[in-house]
Amino acid sequence: MVMPVDSAARRWEMSVDEWTALPAEEKGELVDGVLVEEEVSDFVHEVVVAWLLRVLGNWIAPSGGVVAGSDAKLALAEGRGRKPDVTLYLPTSPKPPRRGPVRTPPDLVVEVISPDPRDGRRDRVEKPDDYAAFGIRWYLILDPETRVLECYELDERRRYVRVRAASEGRVSIAGLDGLELDLDALWSETDRLSAE
Repeated sequence: MVMPVDSAARRWEMSVDEWTALPAEEKGELVDGVLVEEEVSDFVHEVVVAWLLRVLGNWIAPSGGVVAGSDAKLALAEGRGRKPDVTLYLPTSPKPPRRGPVRTPPDLVVEVISPDPRDGRRDRVEKPDDYAAFGIRWYLILDPETRVLECYELDERRRYVRVRAASEGRVSIAGLDGLELDLDALWSETDRLSAE
């Protein structure tokens, strides 16, 4: 049963199953059993996510892999659930269920940094620990403001090690054969947006 923790702030104590059963309009991630506000994305953020979904989908779908957007709810641990901007499963990996909490670790997640410093801190400090403990092999962070891509890989101690950082050109990631992220093409797409 969902229990109010602080009705003024609309914070609720709940289980992962209760969190995944929430209606679509009830946004948030689950941190220590409490529903917390998720990031507020802007149009640049959404353009970057859409670009990633196209590129990753075109790369992985023909071989039988799966890529999903930002409403995929990963049940990382009891009382802990996250919604990465992009989630990817390789063709040889166990796949997530069609519905309900996703307890199968994806191979790769991507977070696109939003301009709010709180959201940037969450993606750079809190989420890496959660994703590493869950066993997600690759964690990518894309920051449209600074135009930087950071690529992290899980080591044998379940900690992320930065294996690549780039701001331009074509970027490939060791272990993801054939995947190439053309950062110049991405930034060209975000440059089409109005400066106003």
